[in-house]
Amino acid sequence: MNTIHSVKLIDIPKVHDERGFLAVIEKDTIPFSIKRVYYLYDVPTESSRGGHAHKEQESVIIALSGSFEVVIDDGKTKKRIMLNKPNQGLYIPTHIWREIDNFSSGSVCLVLASTEYNEGEYIRDYEVFKSQI
Repeated sequence: MNTIHSVKLIDIPKVHDERGFLAVIEKDTIPFSIKRVYYLYDVPTESSRGGHAHKEQESVIIALSGSFEVVIDDGKTKKRIMLNKPNQGLYIPTHIWREIDNFSSGSVCLVLASTEYNEGEYIRDYEVFKSQI
């Protein structure tokens, strides 16, 4: 079973010249094949997102704009990670509970997922999540 030590920050390669920065995700940048991409935006500062774990899906979460915090939890240990760099992603493997909060104004949260949407592989009840550890 994965632990919060399985969660890691991934540096996304970037190129810079006088026109600005270009970040590139290709080949082995992400440790899985991307099957779905979605993003959160205009999330009120006092709101939170996530509040689930996945049985099958691996994810990489990127703060494309602004900042937010991701709380990861393996059922025994919790850790809060600030994301605020568009060239850095947070890799979250299966069976890690995640919550996203403290969204700054104008933030955009991009999620790269290893699976297509399947409601049946979500664990949305924290007590059920803890009982499966």
